[in-house]
Amino acid sequence: MSTETTAQYVKAGRHADAPAQKDLDRCVHCGLCLNACPTYRELGVEMDSPRGRIYQMVQVATGQTPINPTYTEHMDLCLGCRACETACPSGVEYGKLIEAARTELNAVRPKSFFRSAIEGFVFNHLLSSRWMLSLVGLKLWIYQSTGLQSLVRATGILKLMGLAEIEKLTPTAERPNFFGQIGKVFPAEGTRKKKVALLAGCMQNVFFAKLNEATVRVLQKNGCEVHIPAEQTCCGALHAHSGFRDQARALAKQNVEALVDGGFDAIISNTGGCGATLKEYHHLLEHDARAEKFVSLMRDVNEFLASIELNPNMKPINAVVTYQDSCHLAHGQKVTKAPRQLISKIPGITFVEMPNASICCGSAGIYNVVQNELAMEILESKMGNVNVTKADRVISSNPGCMLQLRAGEKLHGQNRPVQHVIELLDEAYRG
Repeated sequence: MSTETTAQYVKAGRHADAPAQKDLDRCVHCGLCLNACPTYRELGVEMDSPRGRIYQMVQVATGQTPINPTYTEHMDLCLGCRACETACPSGVEYGKLIEAARTELNAVRPKSFFRSAIEGFVFNHLLSSRWMLSLVGLKLWIYQSTGLQSLVRATGILKLMGLAEIEKLTPTAERPNFFGQIGKVFPAEGTRKKKVALLAGCMQNVFFAKLNEATVRVLQKNGCEVHIPAEQTCCGALHAHSGFRDQARALAKQNVEALVDGGFDAIISNTGGCGATLKEYHHLLEHDARAEKFVSLMRDVNEFLASIELNPNMKPINAVVTYQDSCHLAHGQKVTKAPRQLISKIPGITFVEMPNASICCGSAGIYNVVQNELAMEILESKMGNVNVTKADRVISSNPGCMLQLRAGEKLHGQNRPVQHVIELLDEAYRG
């Protein structure tokens, strides 16, 4: 429980981005969302279910309850996985509600100087700065490749600082990063069938550069001329999920201007979480026709490849694989069949469906860092379902999920490879 008091919260009128009453009114409190919610499944607390959180939002919206530490805690514990949207018969747009609630909360909650400084640096500077991300990636690569990371872990200092569990989630910095490819055009192999743009992301260019490279190759193999537009930037997903909506809008405007008039047949994302926000730019930038055009072109890479005639010239991969749904791909973008269809087209693959594959793994952007204890409990439950499949490899469609599942494999699994669907396709094409 937070040690803050209600008196510390700044009194203010309703925020412009606060949850809209018409959106709150769509919830009929039927409870069909409860079993779909990871936090309710783990904690069994009504106020940590979608229905309970919406009830609290209504109480705040109607002035019956102030924004206080208890409200803050329940909003913070939400993963924002949006599984409740899939379960909801009334079409409640819960993702929109939780983002709005956090935006309003951010405007009034007390913050320490340290927290304000960290948030300001990450959300206002780091995620949109190529040189800063490159520098962070280089330093982390040196730390990991020289053995310094292993030495620090062995000293036990991380445990004394309370950082041991969080440090296990540290992604591996890849060299070279993908920033050097931004601004380039990659020709289609054979006859050009499509002209597409790839949104390379922000941290992904440092920690999943090989995934971006694989995405370009697979698109080329399937007759696509791939553009990596130079003026693109971070998609703003982490900002929107964390309640920094104005910053998310600024990034959305930059991406729309950078890509919408490029004459592309599709704008591609290979990241489930980013893609969900990119497809909702028309909500971020209301009444903006160019944002609506951008959204009409947005495709997840799985969705795009499943919609065209896939190049069948693949070598067999003799492996048993299972698939973990990316929450924002499945529940935000409503894309569940496409990844499975692509996996099934790879010769030699035996696919085993995972029990509760659509339940969150506990990653949820930065949730596994800021709510590490609960995220690890959710991950342990997830790994029980992974292990039941007896798969050789675990496949997903979102880098954040992949990092979480890799940690899960070390803690509760058999250190099986965790790959993106596109990496599996790339392996089959390259033989």
